[in-house]
Amino acid sequence: MPWQSVSLPATAAEADRLSDVLMDIGALSVSIEDAAAGTDYEAPIFGEPGMPVDALWRDNFVVALFEQSANVHAILTQAAELAEFALPSYAISTVAEQDWVRLTQAEFDPIQISPRLWIIPSWHHAPDSGAINLKLDPGLAFGTGSHPTTRLCLQWLDLHTQANDSVLDYGCGSGILAIAAKKFGAGVVCGVDIDPQAVLTAQDNAQNNDVSIDFFIPGQEHSTPTDIVVANILTNPLLTLAPLLAERCKPHGRIVLSGILCSQAEQVIALYSAWFDINVWRDEDGWTCLSGVKK
Repeated sequence: MPWQSVSLPATAAEADRLSDVLMDIGALSVSIEDAAAGTDYEAPIFGEPGMPVDALWRDNFVVALFEQSANVHAILTQAAELAEFALPSYAISTVAEQDWVRLTQAEFDPIQISPRLWIIPSWHHAPDSGAINLKLDPGLAFGTGSHPTTRLCLQWLDLHTQANDSVLDYGCGSGILAIAAKKFGAGVVCGVDIDPQAVLTAQDNAQNNDVSIDFFIPGQEHSTPTDIVVANILTNPLLTLAPLLAERCKPHGRIVLSGILCSQAEQVIALYSAWFDINVWRDEDGWTCLSGVKK
């Protein structure tokens, strides 16, 4: 069954009010999009933790979806009155019914991280049955191997994890780094994330990959220092967490930090140099991975 879609230009204040009203009186879904998307004036509204966040863009499109049988004009007229919004001229387009699950799956193919490591969505067969194949589907937690920061950490772990190393994955997301470390021969591995949903997802992913790993929310993890601490987060939280991550690393242990823009590397190195001999390990697509040894 097809649907009807309409897009209305609106300011930030109008977009908030209008989207709420539309959902209340008959829209199946409502999204707010940047009117300048794809131009030189496109701007992010979500930054790193600790950074100021704008509520919405200055100029927006409110995009609403309706059932095929809905009287869209009547709904929009009522919504405009309730939201005190001057209804502009608009056009209704048809959204054809599609198999959204298949379309989504088609966007995620197996990813080769290194000569011996692949990330395989559950709906694909492993291209190399002799490789280390991590079974992982895109979901609610960050980390599928497609982002440069994740790939850089995986490549580092592939080259440097030694048999029976203890590993802490701080900010574990999907658990991909912890699972990979275990597959590379690490001993005791644990992961930490502030998001309880990520912890549950990581536990499921570990079980699906037949590895035993403990995942926790912060403060519940083991406090014993580990041979390797890996944190693929963002620059601001990495700066905040520096004393804690240093404490969690053994003397002469190794730390791996990612989620850092290349332009931010020196700032992170300067802070972590209080505890580690640390430098850039590898860059990719404007992102950097730092590696250091505990003093």
